[in-house]
Amino acid sequence: MANRIEIELEQKSAFASEARIRQHTVLIDRPGAKGGEDTGPMGGELFLAAIGGCFMSTLLAAIRARETGIEGIRARVTGALSDAPARFTGIEMVVTAKHGDPEELRKLMEIADRGCIMMNTLRGKLEITVRTGLGESAAMKGKQAGSD
Repeated sequence: MANRIEIELEQKSAFASEARIRQHTVLIDRPGAKGGEDTGPMGGELFLAAIGGCFMSTLLAAIRARETGIEGIRARVTGALSDAPARFTGIEMVVTAKHGDPEELRKLMEIADRGCIMMNTLRGKLEITVRTGLGESAAMKGKQAGSD
């Protein structure tokens, strides 16, 4: 396999590990209430950050390539959880911008949805709803739910 992404993990304490990702390190731990020392986010939190970070970097690249006036982008990613076995049952991402055309933002969000590794990997496996902070759901909801 020519194209690969690889990271390494090493145990640091009873519950914590350190991920080495290129020249970066990230501690992964459980909160104190779950027996950890809370020295870093939980794996599930990093999963949400990976989805949001991938989408956001792809969105920012699309914005920059088109030289739009959209700026001040923020995203909030929320995961719905289920027990037995513990898992995410759905993800919602709300994207807002301080400046720029809302319709143009929606179009660029569709481009980011198609270009993001995480979104492409999860498509059809986990419902992910992406919408602007204006209250409407973007077209990505149906696509992420596996309707294409």
